[in-house]
Amino acid sequence: MTFLSPDRLWLLALAPILAGLYIVLQMRRRNYAVRFTNLALLSQVAPKRPGWRRHVAAALFLIMIVLMMIGFARPASSVKIPRDRATIMVAVDVSLSMMAQDVPPNRMEAAKTAAKKFIRELPSRFNVGVVSFAGNANLIAAPSADRDTAIASLDQLSLAKRTAIGEAVFTSLQAIRTFDTQAAHDPPPAHIVLLSDGDNTTGRSVQEAVDASRAAHVPVSTIAFGTPYGTVDIEGETTSVSVNKEALKTLATSTQGKAYEAADAGQLREVYANIGSSLGFKTEHRDVAARYTGIALLFALAAGGASLVWFSRLP
Repeated sequence: MTFLSPDRLWLLALAPILAGLYIVLQMRRRNYAVRFTNLALLSQVAPKRPGWRRHVAAALFLIMIVLMMIGFARPASSVKIPRDRATIMVAVDVSLSMMAQDVPPNRMEAAKTAAKKFIRELPSRFNVGVVSFAGNANLIAAPSADRDTAIASLDQLSLAKRTAIGEAVFTSLQAIRTFDTQAAHDPPPAHIVLLSDGDNTTGRSVQEAVDASRAAHVPVSTIAFGTPYGTVDIEGETTSVSVNKEALKTLATSTQGKAYEAADAGQLREVYANIGSSLGFKTEHRDVAARYTGIALLFALAAGGASLVWFSRLP
């Protein structure tokens, strides 16, 4: 899409004025010719008229003027520029409820497999970090372009009691704010992908996480691993651990992220498809006046060439 400077657009109004002036002059010439009542005499004193060719140079010249006016109006085109500092934080729930086998082989292994695949398929321009959370949240791989470190950190995960979703978001935001030396005053464009069965039981609330994410302009997309029928055996006792989809959906939709229900690892492909275009690129307006000026010069050469060939003079 091309944008023009509004304070210079008024120049384009001159184009129809010039076209109208040319038409008026042609009509005046025609009216002057009618004054010769003796057509035989007129054919002798007036050379053969060039017909349509006499208008070609004028039309080309007028197009050149219009293009020069557009160039003077400082046209700018929208261009997508890759964001080299773009960062994705992957937060993985390691609470005991992730042992449930309603998502084969179990929620935990399904989430790890999905996260690994997601990280491997991220374009190289993205930085990626990993956070694990249960009763508290820990940064286990600082955001960087090193995919191997991020994937290896997932193999070191171990289960623990309770679920601190809010803390996972706050830890991810902290990692983003300390990404590099300029992140404190110019944080990188970022997105958090949180994989959990969705029941916040300790630490700061989901609403506090929402407020912090919105203040930082960092969306949170969530993947809900589990079904309403999940159970786990804890100290010999079978406990129901149904997935809390509503908590995850609230977190995602309130931060302009996306909420997904994952019965398998394939859902993460869709997460990246939704965040890749907005996070991976930024839109800039670049001056393209030279483009119009160059085309205008071509029309000027065409007008001059046509006039020289047909009339042996410049327009």
